[in-house]
Amino acid sequence: MRFYDEQHRFYCGVDLHTKRMSLCILDHEGNKRLHRNVRAKPCEFLNAIQGFRDDLVVGIECMFTWYWLVDLCQDESIKFLLGHALSMKAIHGGKKKDDKIDSEKIARLMRGGTFPLSDVYPREMRATRDLVRRRMFLVRRRSELLAHVQLVNQQDNYDPFEKMVKYACNRDAIDRFEEVGARQSVEVDLQMVGHYDRVLKQLEASLLRQATRHDPQACCLLRTIPGIGKILSLVLLYEIHTLDRFPSVGDFLSSARLVMPKQTSDGKVTGHGGAKIGNVHLKWAFSEAVLWMLRHSDDAKAFLKRKEKKHGKSRAMTLLSLKIARAVSYLLKRQEPFDAVKFSAS
Repeated sequence: MRFYDEQHRFYCGVDLHTKRMSLCILDHEGNKRLHRNVRAKPCEFLNAIQGFRDDLVVGIECMFTWYWLVDLCQDESIKFLLGHALSMKAIHGGKKKDDKIDSEKIARLMRGGTFPLSDVYPREMRATRDLVRRRMFLVRRRSELLAHVQLVNQQDNYDPFEKMVKYACNRDAIDRFEEVGARQSVEVDLQMVGHYDRVLKQLEASLLRQATRHDPQACCLLRTIPGIGKILSLVLLYEIHTLDRFPSVGDFLSSARLVMPKQTSDGKVTGHGGAKIGNVHLKWAFSEAVLWMLRHSDDAKAFLKRKEKKHGKSRAMTLLSLKIARAVSYLLKRQEPFDAVKFSAS
Protein backbone atom coordinates (compact mmCIF):
# COMPACT_ATOMS: atom_id res chain seq x y z
CA MET A 1 0.00 0.00 0.00
CA ARG A 2 1.30 3.45 -0.98
CA PHE A 3 0.71 6.52 1.20
CA TYR A 4 0.83 10.18 0.25
CA ASP A 5 3.28 12.06 2.46
CA GLU A 6 3.97 15.33 0.62
CA GLN A 7 3.45 18.56 2.54
CA HIS A 8 1.06 21.32 1.43
CA ARG A 9 -0.28 24.57 2.77
CA PHE A 10 -3.92 23.41 2.69
CA TYR A 11 -5.58 19.96 2.74
CA CYS A 12 -9.16 19.54 1.49
CA GLY A 13 -10.96 16.34 2.48
CA VAL A 14 -14.12 15.64 0.48
CA ASP A 15 -16.86 13.17 1.38
CA LEU A 16 -18.53 12.97 -2.02
CA HIS A 17 -22.06 11.79 -2.81
CA THR A 18 -24.39 12.06 -5.79
CA LYS A 19 -26.14 15.28 -4.76
CA ARG A 20 -24.12 16.67 -1.84
CA MET A 21 -20.49 16.86 -0.76
CA SER A 22 -18.93 17.68 2.60
CA LEU A 23 -15.70 19.72 2.51
CA CYS A 24 -13.14 20.09 5.28
CA ILE A 25 -10.05 22.25 4.70
CA LEU A 26 -7.14 22.13 7.14
CA ASP A 27 -4.07 24.34 7.10
CA HIS A 28 -0.50 23.12 7.55
CA GLU A 29 -0.78 23.37 11.36
CA GLY A 30 -3.96 21.25 11.43
CA ASN A 31 -6.44 24.07 12.09
CA LYS A 32 -9.85 23.84 10.45
CA ARG A 33 -10.29 26.69 8.00
CA LEU A 34 -13.54 25.53 6.39
CA HIS A 35 -16.09 22.81 7.14
CA ARG A 36 -19.11 23.00 4.89
CA ASN A 37 -21.72 20.87 3.13
CA VAL A 38 -22.42 22.01 -0.43
CA ARG A 39 -24.11 20.71 -3.55
CA ALA A 40 -22.07 18.35 -5.72
CA LYS A 41 -21.65 20.89 -8.51
CA PRO A 42 -18.41 22.26 -10.03
CA CYS A 43 -19.31 25.91 -9.35
CA GLU A 44 -20.20 25.17 -5.70
CA PHE A 45 -16.91 23.34 -5.14
CA LEU A 46 -14.78 26.04 -6.77
CA ASN A 47 -16.53 28.80 -4.82
CA ALA A 48 -15.95 26.97 -1.51
CA ILE A 49 -12.18 26.52 -2.07
CA GLN A 50 -11.65 29.92 -3.68
CA GLY A 51 -9.56 31.37 -0.85
CA PHE A 52 -7.42 28.24 -0.37
CA ARG A 53 -6.21 27.34 -3.86
CA ASP A 54 -2.63 28.37 -3.13
CA ASP A 55 -0.84 25.01 -2.63
CA LEU A 56 -4.06 23.01 -2.08
CA VAL A 57 -4.44 19.22 -2.29
CA VAL A 58 -7.89 17.60 -2.62
CA GLY A 59 -8.55 14.03 -1.51
CA ILE A 60 -11.62 11.80 -1.70
CA GLU A 61 -12.47 8.17 -1.07
CA CYS A 62 -12.65 6.01 -4.19
CA MET A 63 -16.39 5.67 -4.78
CA PHE A 64 -18.42 5.61 -8.00
CA THR A 65 -18.98 9.41 -8.23
CA TRP A 66 -15.39 10.66 -8.46
CA TYR A 67 -14.97 11.04 -12.25
CA TRP A 68 -16.26 14.61 -12.57
CA LEU A 69 -14.31 15.90 -9.58
CA VAL A 70 -10.91 14.61 -10.75
CA ASP A 71 -11.55 16.05 -14.23
CA LEU A 72 -12.46 19.40 -12.68
CA CYS A 73 -9.33 19.44 -10.51
CA GLN A 74 -7.11 18.54 -13.47
CA ASP A 75 -8.66 21.31 -15.57
CA GLU A 76 -8.14 23.80 -12.73
CA SER A 77 -4.56 22.57 -12.01
CA ILE A 78 -5.47 21.46 -8.48
CA LYS A 79 -3.60 18.52 -6.92
CA PHE A 80 -6.01 15.57 -6.59
CA LEU A 81 -5.69 12.32 -4.61
CA LEU A 82 -7.89 9.23 -4.82
CA GLY A 83 -8.03 7.18 -1.64
CA HIS A 84 -8.18 3.38 -1.51
CA ALA A 85 -11.62 2.70 0.01
CA LEU A 86 -10.78 -0.63 1.66
CA SER A 87 -7.68 0.80 3.36
CA MET A 88 -9.30 3.87 4.95
CA LYS A 89 -9.88 2.20 8.31
CA ALA A 90 -9.96 5.56 10.08
CA ILE A 91 -13.31 6.21 8.34
CA HIS A 92 -14.94 2.79 8.46
CA GLY A 93 -13.71 1.85 11.94
CA GLY A 94 -15.05 4.87 13.80
CA LYS A 95 -17.76 4.64 16.45
CA LYS A 96 -19.73 7.46 14.83
CA LYS A 97 -19.82 8.11 11.11
CA ASP A 98 -21.33 10.92 9.08
CA ASP A 99 -20.31 13.10 6.13
CA LYS A 100 -18.85 15.87 8.28
CA ILE A 101 -16.68 13.49 10.31
CA ASP A 102 -15.56 11.57 7.21
CA SER A 103 -14.41 14.69 5.34
CA GLU A 104 -12.33 15.80 8.35
CA LYS A 105 -10.75 12.34 8.67
CA ILE A 106 -9.77 12.38 4.99
CA ALA A 107 -8.13 15.78 5.41
CA ARG A 108 -6.23 14.65 8.51
CA LEU A 109 -5.06 11.47 6.79
CA MET A 110 -3.54 13.57 4.01
CA ARG A 111 -1.91 15.97 6.46
CA GLY A 112 -0.50 13.12 8.55
CA GLY A 113 0.98 11.23 5.59
CA THR A 114 -1.26 8.18 6.05
CA PHE A 115 -3.63 8.69 3.12
CA PRO A 116 -3.77 5.34 1.20
CA LEU A 117 -3.45 6.01 -2.51
CA SER A 118 -5.41 4.53 -5.38
CA ASP A 119 -4.56 5.15 -9.03
CA VAL A 120 -6.46 7.80 -10.98
CA TYR A 121 -7.32 6.26 -14.33
CA PRO A 122 -6.66 8.59 -17.31
CA ARG A 123 -9.65 10.44 -18.68
CA GLU A 124 -9.10 9.49 -22.33
CA MET A 125 -9.34 5.72 -21.63
CA ARG A 126 -11.80 5.72 -18.75
CA ALA A 127 -15.03 5.44 -20.77
CA THR A 128 -13.64 2.59 -22.90
CA ARG A 129 -12.56 0.67 -19.79
CA ASP A 130 -16.08 1.03 -18.37
CA LEU A 131 -17.49 -0.18 -21.69
CA VAL A 132 -15.29 -3.30 -21.53
CA ARG A 133 -16.63 -3.98 -18.04
CA ARG A 134 -20.19 -3.43 -19.28
CA ARG A 135 -19.64 -5.99 -21.99
CA MET A 136 -18.66 -8.54 -19.35
CA PHE A 137 -21.90 -7.76 -17.49
CA LEU A 138 -23.97 -8.34 -20.65
CA VAL A 139 -22.19 -11.64 -21.36
CA ARG A 140 -23.08 -12.87 -17.88
CA ARG A 141 -26.75 -11.97 -18.45
CA ARG A 142 -26.69 -13.88 -21.74
CA SER A 143 -25.24 -16.90 -19.94
CA GLU A 144 -28.03 -16.76 -17.35
CA LEU A 145 -30.63 -16.94 -20.12
CA LEU A 146 -28.96 -19.97 -21.69
CA ALA A 147 -28.73 -21.62 -18.28
CA HIS A 148 -32.46 -21.11 -17.79
CA VAL A 149 -33.15 -22.87 -21.10
CA GLN A 150 -31.18 -25.86 -19.83
CA LEU A 151 -33.08 -25.71 -16.54
CA VAL A 152 -36.49 -25.85 -18.27
CA ASN A 153 -35.27 -28.80 -20.31
CA GLN A 154 -34.20 -30.65 -17.16
CA GLN A 155 -37.42 -29.84 -15.31
CA ASP A 156 -39.44 -31.76 -17.88
CA ASN A 157 -36.86 -34.59 -17.91
CA TYR A 158 -36.04 -34.27 -21.60
CA ASP A 159 -32.83 -35.65 -23.06
CA PRO A 160 -29.91 -33.19 -23.13
CA PHE A 161 -29.66 -31.03 -26.24
CA GLU A 162 -27.61 -32.74 -28.93
CA LYS A 163 -26.13 -29.39 -30.04
CA MET A 164 -25.24 -26.26 -28.11
CA VAL A 165 -28.17 -23.84 -28.10
CA LYS A 166 -25.86 -20.84 -27.64
CA TYR A 167 -25.37 -20.96 -31.42
CA ALA A 168 -28.22 -19.49 -33.47
CA CYS A 169 -28.29 -22.40 -35.92
CA ASN A 170 -29.11 -24.87 -33.10
CA ARG A 171 -32.07 -23.07 -31.54
CA ASP A 172 -34.76 -25.05 -33.33
CA ALA A 173 -34.59 -27.55 -30.45
CA ILE A 174 -37.46 -25.79 -28.67
CA ASP A 175 -39.91 -27.92 -30.67
CA ARG A 176 -39.45 -30.63 -28.03
CA PHE A 177 -41.38 -28.62 -25.41
CA GLU A 178 -45.03 -29.67 -25.51
CA GLU A 179 -46.46 -27.34 -22.86
CA VAL A 180 -47.28 -23.89 -24.17
CA GLY A 181 -45.91 -22.12 -21.08
CA ALA A 182 -42.58 -23.92 -21.20
CA ARG A 183 -42.19 -23.30 -24.92
CA GLN A 184 -42.97 -19.59 -24.56
CA SER A 185 -40.52 -19.30 -21.67
CA VAL A 186 -37.73 -20.84 -23.76
CA GLU A 187 -38.66 -18.75 -26.81
CA VAL A 188 -38.41 -15.54 -24.78
CA ASP A 189 -35.00 -16.59 -23.45
CA LEU A 190 -33.67 -17.40 -26.91
CA GLN A 191 -35.03 -14.18 -28.40
CA MET A 192 -33.20 -12.24 -25.71
CA VAL A 193 -30.06 -14.28 -26.37
CA GLY A 194 -30.30 -13.37 -30.06
CA HIS A 195 -30.63 -9.71 -29.14
CA TYR A 196 -27.60 -9.94 -26.86
CA ASP A 197 -25.65 -11.59 -29.70
CA ARG A 198 -26.30 -8.64 -32.02
CA VAL A 199 -25.51 -6.04 -29.36
CA LEU A 200 -22.31 -7.80 -28.27
CA LYS A 201 -21.09 -8.18 -31.84
CA GLN A 202 -21.45 -4.45 -32.47
CA LEU A 203 -19.92 -3.61 -29.09
CA GLU A 204 -16.88 -5.82 -29.60
CA ALA A 205 -16.21 -4.32 -33.02
CA SER A 206 -16.33 -0.82 -31.52
CA LEU A 207 -14.03 -1.81 -28.64
CA LEU A 208 -11.46 -3.29 -31.00
CA ARG A 209 -11.39 -0.05 -32.99
CA GLN A 210 -10.89 2.01 -29.83
CA ALA A 211 -8.17 -0.31 -28.53
CA THR A 212 -6.33 0.00 -31.83
CA ARG A 213 -6.39 3.76 -31.39
CA HIS A 214 -5.24 3.72 -27.75
CA ASP A 215 -2.43 1.14 -27.78
CA PRO A 216 -2.25 -1.12 -30.87
CA GLN A 217 1.19 -2.50 -29.94
CA ALA A 218 0.00 -3.83 -26.56
CA CYS A 219 -3.02 -5.54 -28.14
CA CYS A 220 -0.85 -7.37 -30.65
CA LEU A 221 1.66 -8.42 -27.99
CA LEU A 222 -1.00 -9.78 -25.64
CA ARG A 223 -2.52 -11.92 -28.40
CA THR A 224 0.79 -13.71 -28.91
CA ILE A 225 0.17 -15.53 -25.61
CA PRO A 226 -1.62 -18.86 -26.25
CA GLY A 227 -5.23 -18.64 -25.09
CA ILE A 228 -5.47 -14.84 -24.97
CA GLY A 229 -7.71 -13.65 -27.78
CA LYS A 230 -9.30 -10.36 -28.69
CA ILE A 231 -11.57 -10.12 -25.63
CA LEU A 232 -9.06 -11.08 -22.95
CA SER A 233 -6.50 -8.78 -24.56
CA LEU A 234 -9.00 -5.91 -24.27
CA VAL A 235 -9.64 -6.65 -20.60
CA LEU A 236 -5.93 -6.85 -19.82
CA LEU A 237 -5.09 -3.73 -21.82
CA TYR A 238 -7.66 -1.49 -20.12
CA GLU A 239 -7.36 -2.91 -16.61
CA ILE A 240 -3.55 -2.75 -16.57
CA HIS A 241 -3.31 0.54 -18.53
CA THR A 242 0.45 0.83 -17.91
CA LEU A 243 3.00 -1.15 -15.92
CA ASP A 244 4.67 2.09 -14.82
CA ARG A 245 2.14 2.39 -11.99
CA PHE A 246 3.44 -0.85 -10.44
CA PRO A 247 6.85 -0.52 -8.71
CA SER A 248 7.58 -4.24 -9.17
CA VAL A 249 6.16 -7.45 -10.63
CA GLY A 250 5.03 -8.42 -7.14
CA ASP A 251 2.91 -5.29 -6.90
CA PHE A 252 1.32 -6.15 -10.25
CA LEU A 253 0.52 -9.69 -9.09
CA SER A 254 -0.91 -8.31 -5.85
CA SER A 255 -3.11 -5.89 -7.79
CA ALA A 256 -4.46 -8.83 -9.80
CA ARG A 257 -5.39 -10.70 -6.57
CA LEU A 258 -2.95 -13.49 -7.40
CA VAL A 259 -1.00 -13.42 -4.13
CA MET A 260 -2.25 -14.02 -0.59
CA PRO A 261 0.11 -12.27 1.85
CA LYS A 262 0.68 -13.78 5.27
CA GLN A 263 -0.45 -12.11 8.46
CA THR A 264 2.09 -12.58 11.24
CA SER A 265 2.35 -11.61 14.89
CA ASP A 266 5.33 -12.30 17.16
CA GLY A 267 6.91 -14.35 14.40
CA LYS A 268 3.87 -16.63 14.03
CA VAL A 269 1.57 -16.86 11.03
CA THR A 270 -1.94 -15.91 12.17
CA GLY A 271 -3.64 -16.17 8.79
CA HIS A 272 -3.87 -14.73 5.32
CA GLY A 273 -5.62 -11.55 4.25
CA GLY A 274 -6.22 -9.12 1.43
CA ALA A 275 -8.15 -11.54 -0.77
CA LYS A 276 -10.58 -8.80 -1.85
CA ILE A 277 -8.01 -6.03 -2.23
CA GLY A 278 -7.10 -5.68 -5.88
CA ASN A 279 -8.65 -5.64 -9.33
CA VAL A 280 -11.38 -8.27 -9.64
CA HIS A 281 -11.44 -7.89 -13.43
CA LEU A 282 -7.74 -8.72 -13.72
CA LYS A 283 -8.29 -11.73 -11.47
CA TRP A 284 -11.07 -12.95 -13.77
CA ALA A 285 -9.00 -12.34 -16.91
CA PHE A 286 -6.04 -14.41 -15.70
CA SER A 287 -8.36 -17.18 -14.49
CA GLU A 288 -9.92 -17.33 -17.95
CA ALA A 289 -6.49 -17.24 -19.57
CA VAL A 290 -5.56 -20.40 -17.67
CA LEU A 291 -8.50 -22.34 -19.11
CA TRP A 292 -7.87 -21.17 -22.67
CA MET A 293 -4.11 -21.76 -22.48
CA LEU A 294 -4.72 -25.35 -21.40
CA ARG A 295 -6.60 -25.84 -24.67
CA HIS A 296 -3.82 -24.46 -26.85
CA SER A 297 -0.53 -25.22 -25.10
CA ASP A 298 0.98 -28.62 -24.35
CA ASP A 299 3.61 -26.96 -22.17
CA ALA A 300 0.86 -25.50 -19.98
CA LYS A 301 -0.74 -28.94 -19.64
CA ALA A 302 2.59 -30.44 -18.60
CA PHE A 303 3.19 -27.66 -16.07
CA LEU A 304 -0.28 -28.14 -14.57
CA LYS A 305 0.22 -31.89 -14.35
CA ARG A 306 3.52 -31.50 -12.48
CA LYS A 307 2.17 -28.96 -10.01
CA GLU A 308 -1.06 -30.88 -9.49
CA LYS A 309 0.83 -33.88 -8.11
CA LYS A 310 2.49 -31.70 -5.50
CA HIS A 311 -0.09 -29.02 -4.64
CA GLY A 312 -3.46 -30.26 -5.87
CA LYS A 313 -5.51 -29.01 -8.81
CA SER A 314 -6.74 -25.72 -7.32
CA ARG A 315 -3.28 -24.55 -6.28
CA ALA A 316 -1.81 -25.73 -9.58
CA MET A 317 -4.30 -23.57 -11.51
CA THR A 318 -3.35 -20.58 -9.35
CA LEU A 319 0.35 -21.16 -10.03
CA LEU A 320 -0.35 -21.27 -13.77
CA SER A 321 -2.27 -17.99 -13.59
CA LEU A 322 0.70 -16.48 -11.74
CA LYS A 323 2.99 -17.73 -14.51
CA ILE A 324 0.77 -16.14 -17.18
CA ALA A 325 0.62 -12.85 -15.26
CA ARG A 326 4.41 -12.75 -15.04
CA ALA A 327 4.59 -13.40 -18.78
CA VAL A 328 2.17 -10.53 -19.45
CA SER A 329 4.27 -8.23 -17.28
CA TYR A 330 7.46 -9.31 -19.05
CA LEU A 331 6.24 -8.81 -22.61
CA LEU A 332 4.52 -5.46 -21.89
CA LYS A 333 7.59 -4.11 -20.12
CA ARG A 334 10.07 -5.24 -22.77
CA GLN A 335 7.69 -4.88 -25.73
CA GLU A 336 8.56 -8.37 -26.94
CA PRO A 337 6.19 -11.10 -28.18
CA PHE A 338 5.49 -14.23 -26.16
CA ASP A 339 8.35 -16.75 -26.09
CA ALA A 340 7.15 -20.29 -25.39
CA VAL A 341 10.69 -21.51 -24.67
CA LYS A 342 11.29 -18.93 -21.94
CA PHE A 343 7.78 -19.49 -20.57
CA SER A 344 8.43 -23.22 -20.16
CA ALA A 345 11.90 -22.75 -18.69
CA SER A 346 10.96 -20.11 -16.10
